[in-house]
Amino acid sequence: MPTIEPRTADERLFQPPSIAERRAFVDTDPWRALRILGEFVEGFDELADVRAAVTFFGSARMPPGDPMYKLTMETARRLGERNFAIITGAGGGMMEAANRGAQEAGALSIGLNIELPEEQSVNSYVDRTVNFRYMFARKTMLVKYSSAFIFPPGGYGTLDELCEVLTLRQTMKIGDIPIVLMGHKYWSGFINWLQETVKVEGKISPEDLHLFEVTDSPERVVEIVLQSWRKRVATSESSI
Repeated sequence: MPTIEPRTADERLFQPPSIAERRAFVDTDPWRALRILGEFVEGFDELADVRAAVTFFGSARMPPGDPMYKLTMETARRLGERNFAIITGAGGGMMEAANRGAQEAGALSIGLNIELPEEQSVNSYVDRTVNFRYMFARKTMLVKYSSAFIFPPGGYGTLDELCEVLTLRQTMKIGDIPIVLMGHKYWSGFINWLQETVKVEGKISPEDLHLFEVTDSPERVVEIVLQSWRKRVATSESSI
C-alpha cells in the first residue's frame, strides 16, 4: 500500500509512526527536553511542602565506623531536633549518615537519587525519594529547598556541588545561605589553595573566602543554621 504524504500539520500528527520511528524518537533532544521538564515538575511537586530544610553533601564511600560518619549523623540529628528536614543525594556514606541522623530525630529524611552506570541504591534511612536521570535537575532540587548547605568530606561530586553552590552565592543567584565545610583537617588543603593560589592570582576576591565557614562542631553548625533561619524569617515577616 503506497504511503500518502500528509498535507497538513494535523494530518502529520495523526499519522501513526513506524516502530523504528517510535523507538528513535525517545532518543531525540525534543524527547529529552520533555523528560528534563518532567524531572523538574516532579521535584517541585514532591518538595513543595518542605518548609525548612538543610542539604548535606559528601562522599558515598565513607564507612559507618569513620569518625566523620558519626559527626555527620550527629549534626543531622541535632538539626532534625530543631525541625529541619534533611536533604541528601540518597546514597551511602555521608548521605546515609545525614539521613540516619534525621530519622533518629524524627525529622523528614529526603533523598534525591541519581541514575548512574553503576546503580546507586537509595540508603535505608530515606523517608521520601525523588529519582533523577539528569545531574543538573537533581542539583537544582538539592539547592532550591535548602536553608543551609553542609559539606562533610567528599570527592569529585562533592567538589562539583561545593563549587556550584559557592558560585551561586558569589554571583548572587541565591541569597545569603550558609555554606559549612565540616572537617578542618580534610578541607585545609583546599582552603590553602584558595587562599595562596586562587586569591593571590586574582581569580577570586578576598571577600569570596568569607562565603563559607569551616568547623568540626555539630553545635556550631546548628548555631549557624539557626542564626540564618531566624534572620530570614524576620526579614520575611517585616516585608508582609
